[in-house]
Amino acid sequence: MIDVEDLIALVRNYNPKTNADLIRDAYEYGRRMHEGQFRHSGEPYFTHPVAVAAILTEMRLDDATIITALLHDTIEDTRSTWSDIADLFGREVAELVDGVTKLTNLQLSGVHSKQAENFRKLFMAMSRDLRVILVKLADRLHNMRTIKSMRPDKQQQKARETMDIFAPLAGRMGMQWMREELEDLAFKVINPEARNSIIRRFVTLQRETGDVVPKITADIRAVLESQGIEADVYGRAKKPFSVWRKMQEKQLSFSRLSDIYGFRLITRNDADCYRALGCIHQRWRAVPGRFKDYISQPKSNGYRSIHTTVSGRDGKRVEVQIRTRQMHEVNEAGVAAHWAYRDGVRTQNPFAVDPGEWIANLTERFGEEDHDEFLEHVKLEMYSDQVFCFTPNGDVIQLPKGATPIDFAYAIHSRLGHSCVGAKVDGIRVPLWTRLKNGQSVEIIAASGQRPQATWLDIVVTGRAKAAIRKALRDEDRDRFIRLGSELVRVAFEHVGRKVTDKALRTAARTMAISDTDELLARIGSAEIAGQEVIAALYPELASRPQDDIDMKAAVAGLEADQEFTRAPCCSPLPGERIVGITYRGKGVVIHAIDCPVLADFEDSPQRWIDLHWRQGQHPAAYSTSLSLTIRHDAGVLGRICTLIGLQGANISDLEFIDRKPDFYRLRVEVELRDHEHLHALMTALDAESDVAQVARIRDANARLQ
Repeated sequence: MIDVEDLIALVRNYNPKTNADLIRDAYEYGRRMHEGQFRHSGEPYFTHPVAVAAILTEMRLDDATIITALLHDTIEDTRSTWSDIADLFGREVAELVDGVTKLTNLQLSGVHSKQAENFRKLFMAMSRDLRVILVKLADRLHNMRTIKSMRPDKQQQKARETMDIFAPLAGRMGMQWMREELEDLAFKVINPEARNSIIRRFVTLQRETGDVVPKITADIRAVLESQGIEADVYGRAKKPFSVWRKMQEKQLSFSRLSDIYGFRLITRNDADCYRALGCIHQRWRAVPGRFKDYISQPKSNGYRSIHTTVSGRDGKRVEVQIRTRQMHEVNEAGVAAHWAYRDGVRTQNPFAVDPGEWIANLTERFGEEDHDEFLEHVKLEMYSDQVFCFTPNGDVIQLPKGATPIDFAYAIHSRLGHSCVGAKVDGIRVPLWTRLKNGQSVEIIAASGQRPQATWLDIVVTGRAKAAIRKALRDEDRDRFIRLGSELVRVAFEHVGRKVTDKALRTAARTMAISDTDELLARIGSAEIAGQEVIAALYPELASRPQDDIDMKAAVAGLEADQEFTRAPCCSPLPGERIVGITYRGKGVVIHAIDCPVLADFEDSPQRWIDLHWRQGQHPAAYSTSLSLTIRHDAGVLGRICTLIGLQGANISDLEFIDRKPDFYRLRVEVELRDHEHLHALMTALDAESDVAQVARIRDANARLQ
């Protein structure tokens, strides 16, 4: 375990003005609180918080963050409280420790919807103070470094969580070194055979060709010195997981991979970056499509560098990154550079980004989304590469890879996105689903009457565009849904002998964590919430008692207030089955089962389709359905079958003999049922009867409305 004086020395290396006494007090307090606790490896537990603090000194972070690392498990795992820490070390540290504790309790690799909800909480914690995430990432890094002491199943869970969430998060925050190490440590657990295979191939390659890194490094230095450019040059083979990912993406074997070596040039100023680039391209042939200038167009987390790939020594492709020292410091620390110290004062690096602005940019508009949409959009933002396109005025718009003109329009303004009808790329009219490329100039063609289309959701890739389109589509139908929801909730209240009031709806909305009554009614009208759920929220004792039968005239949700419906005779859909409505002139809406073959006749008339569903609850046994029965020809059999149908709670409304043979009768029996479950129960009972040879539901595609 690192001694307290050694830890203070690590802090003093970049912050001579550190409050050493406070760090000593935190070290001693943490050691005392964790006394008697041990890690899976058998080491004293306090070795872990100290190691986390040491990792954070590598990022040159402030005293509050270092002390938080020393105490980050005290509230959760010891008798220490928030008040104790606030009294001893100040409110700032107490808030940070509390934030880390809450993040530790999130099960980020759980059920999908729960994971989405917790991911939102993770980003909310980031928005309050990003240092909470820095401590959590350092905590995860040390746990991954010592993961071998955990149970195998726990290792797999933590490694997968690290690969899916924490490594991409570190990369998005600009801490590429941490992302690479987290990925490699997780890769070692998830797929050790693949990792060992790649390492063996590297060893074989070095044995066959020698270590090419120092040779190429010397070549680059010689070229730069010949032009009088001062720069530090570093080279290395890429990490095993980086190589593995490239093999999977490009579906190439190791021997066919070209750019498995990377080189970094650290120059004295911006001008030397571009001079160095010119030297590299003059000496070696550049690989087309592999050049990116993140100096003139930096990433949102402050990352600046020039990337190029060239055919180097012996035709091997190598990636070259060129940046200044200040850029390199931000590129290594990422968003954490905002808190970095040098010589006792906060670093004044012009390239460091403001964490608040970065979080706002990352999570813009996500507050309007549900948990699953939030998770979808944040992961899109975290994993995506970027392209830079120009407006007609020359302004640069930054978008994720795969973005379309619709994404471009919404990135400028929601109103422009809503009214988009076409686009020109580099002066040429293109379809709206065109994928944009770096450096293209995009002009959006708008029309005042245009509204977002549902099909756009399959075209766009940015979270901002998806959120805006979904909101616009919801708003467009909102008034209709509110009217329908009002009617549905009125009927639901009447069924339990209550009268719906504004106060009752406000109380229900508050209880169900919904913003207001209009939103509640809109969700009921759009079938996101059933009226019965509102009753359950307000009157749980009434919701659990048997309810009256649902009025057949109000049995279908999704219709306008004055619309009536008819069940299609071709499929005779029952409550509980998935249905769709087709409008008929003079006949209102006819509902069909979703699998009815007659629907194929209306594929070219999508404007006639209406999305409907049966209301939840108890329906009366009044929905007629025809069954085909084959029964044994014997005395009393027909009477027993009719009695059996009655015992199942179904009424026979019609009976017709289709075929009479010496041994059996075939009948068509029309029965009145409650729903599809009632049908299933009746057919099961008939099928189990020894006198019944066959039972089937009749659906006649030729049957038409009269």
